[in-house]
Amino acid sequence: MLVSTAGALFLVSGFQGLGFTHSAAWSAGYAAMAVLVLIGVATTLVAHEAEKSASAVAAQARESSLQRVVEAAVGAFSEFLTRDLALVALVFVILFKFTDALSGAMTAPFVIDLGFSRNEYAAIIKGVGLAATLIGGFAGGSVARGYSLPVSLWIGGLAQGFANLAFSWQAVLGHNAAWLTFAIIAENFTSAIGTVIFVAYLSALCRNPLHTATQYALLTALAAFGRTYLSSAAGFIAAATGWAWFFAICAGAGLPALMLLALLQHRGHFDGLAPAKN
Repeated sequence: MLVSTAGALFLVSGFQGLGFTHSAAWSAGYAAMAVLVLIGVATTLVAHEAEKSASAVAAQARESSLQRVVEAAVGAFSEFLTRDLALVALVFVILFKFTDALSGAMTAPFVIDLGFSRNEYAAIIKGVGLAATLIGGFAGGSVARGYSLPVSLWIGGLAQGFANLAFSWQAVLGHNAAWLTFAIIAENFTSAIGTVIFVAYLSALCRNPLHTATQYALLTALAAFGRTYLSSAAGFIAAATGWAWFFAICAGAGLPALMLLALLQHRGHFDGLAPAKN
């Protein structure tokens, strides 16, 4: 987390200090981040299959790899779509983190535009930002354990939406390091809470033991859709509205997900997904 956020920004500044041009420094920084993928690849290659996998491999020995992939995908999708409110749940999965994704796409340009340096921004993320993320993760776990799943989603959804208003006020204040520190803390803390609860919800949706891994992979891919594609217009919105209104719009971008959450809760979607908490 440190290397891929604050570390990346410090690395770009370091390349520029070595005489790299602006574009070359960023290209080198992205290349260095890409190399980090090899850590996950190496870990996967040296990992061992669980002993339980042997029976599954034996049962599917006569099937081709392509056939197994197709059967897993089709089975996972068809089973999920037979559930009540399946399509509504899928749209909710896409939209729940949209408020975070939209604001997160423009946080760094916003901070730089206010006059903060990359290193100032990186230092705040590295220090209090990381701490807020870790504490928020524990807080999200406590919320998920202490409340029912729909109540936890309400808490996470509202918290991560309201946190964007701190950046709206930052736009009014301008170059104010103390408030920026608070805004980063609020954003990272609430985002972590929302993420932990959201993962709990996705896990609860994957209740069929035959398709658990495939369904979770498909659901996380859908969740990435909002982060990757729906948030692609963030720069155009910020340019058209100004920073203060942009982050207010980001806060409002969480409302569609909350409306769907209310519908799902009213229609009994969460019954049986997870045990109710006292």
